[in-house]
Amino acid sequence: MLRHVTATRYVAPLREGGSLPGLMEADDLGTYVVKFHGAGQGRKVLVAEIVVGELARTLGFAVPELVTVELDPDLGLAEPDQEVQELLRRSPGLNLGLDFLPGALDFDPLAFDPGSEFAGRVLWFDALVGNVDRSWRNSNMLLWHRTPYLIDHGATLTFHHAWTDPETWARRPFDAADHVLLGAHPDLDAADAALAPLVTADAVRAAVAQVPDAWLDGEPPDARERYVETLAARVAARDAWLPGVREAAAAGRPRPITREGRAPAWLAARLPKVRR
Repeated sequence: MLRHVTATRYVAPLREGGSLPGLMEADDLGTYVVKFHGAGQGRKVLVAEIVVGELARTLGFAVPELVTVELDPDLGLAEPDQEVQELLRRSPGLNLGLDFLPGALDFDPLAFDPGSEFAGRVLWFDALVGNVDRSWRNSNMLLWHRTPYLIDHGATLTFHHAWTDPETWARRPFDAADHVLLGAHPDLDAADAALAPLVTADAVRAAVAQVPDAWLDGEPPDARERYVETLAARVAARDAWLPGVREAAAAGRPRPITREGRAPAWLAARLPKVRR
């Protein structure tokens, strides 16, 4: 199971996302970006964060450590923001924390060249889990110690909002037109060859096992196996969705990723290469 901590102090709200996550300190002396089960999107978002985040880690991507965070809603009593107070009151008990990466930068593909191999792997993975939330508007990646970290996977696995037939969602096309890494000439063929064999039933089952039982209350009794079955079907149905993604990757974006024109030459020469 995920490591468990207890929140000791609410530091500040993070208003970049619609769910109003908060920066919190915990009893292990760590600092976490906490996403609350009482937010408008509910527990399913937290489940998707765990399943997709832990599966991404299995596939070799860097992902901030995920922990469960025990919250006493009284921690928000001193908060002047009424919205924050109400959110904490609605979120007693278990919530989800992502390790805070101090000094991390928003990943900017126009400043840091990710390379076609890494771009292909991220694009392939996003198409697998249905992540339309890694666009040029918001990359949902952080650059920390010269390594790109994947974050914010709550909008993935949309099948669990209605528990559609696995085959229906498995063959669903993926719209990659706005993906942030299209301009990096993603190598989808190499990504498919490397990653598809790793998305096994056991790998998905291990990721799903990290989800607390309480967050599956009200779901079908076989919900955990449904995640396994649907993602396995998605991998098997690559002939239905991968050609469209490959077409988008071949078309690229009007502005391919480049360092020229984005920073002075003296600065561009010092920009770190991303570790892939």
